[in-house]
Amino acid sequence: MLFEKLRAEVLAGNLELPKQGLVKGTSGNVSGRDPESNLVVIKPSGYRYEEMTTADMVVVDLEGNVVEGHLKPSVDTATHLYIYRHRPDVNGIVHTHSPYATSFAALGQPIPPCLTAAAMLGGEIPLGGYVPIGGEAIGEEIVKKIGQSMAIIMQNHGVFTIGPNPTVAVKMAVEVEEIAKITHLALSQGQPIILTPEQVAEVADLYRYRYGQQGQRAK
Repeated sequence: MLFEKLRAEVLAGNLELPKQGLVKGTSGNVSGRDPESNLVVIKPSGYRYEEMTTADMVVVDLEGNVVEGHLKPSVDTATHLYIYRHRPDVNGIVHTHSPYATSFAALGQPIPPCLTAAAMLGGEIPLGGYVPIGGEAIGEEIVKKIGQSMAIIMQNHGVFTIGPNPTVAVKMAVEVEEIAKITHLALSQGQPIILTPEQVAEVADLYRYRYGQQGQRAK
């Protein structure tokens, strides 16, 4: 079986989505790219999370051809592959319909950077325009609009996050929903205080260079 380690990471990421309340039923997906071969491991289409195993993950090439797997890949596969083809720095992608973040997508509004945690994602979480699902057009819009952010909300659709691996992309999806929830609550009380670009950059520097164990294994 190809990419047992990457399959396990992609499976773990997928299982984290319902655990964190980011998806319902069979919606949402996580993928990961092997940077050496450029092959991608992705969740199967319409498959129940509680039934998935590493063997159920589907391996595809960057053109969408199934290399290994007994199930159909996610209907969002073309979106993931477009991003991978145009963003060589990205090796993990997550798609969710997490409720608070997706409420901003329904309103057609980006999520403003009113929390320091937003700096982890690059500041404001941008809004992509409406694009029909199921093809490369969503990926094209994401690449066009995401900029330096690690997340984007697609109008009338949902959330996409990216990362250097699937684990980081899942962490960003969790952060997006938490930020969206707190921002939503703040907006219900008044106008949140928006961080300046300088403040965002300062906090981003902290997350990048000083947060966590910095090369040591966390305990």
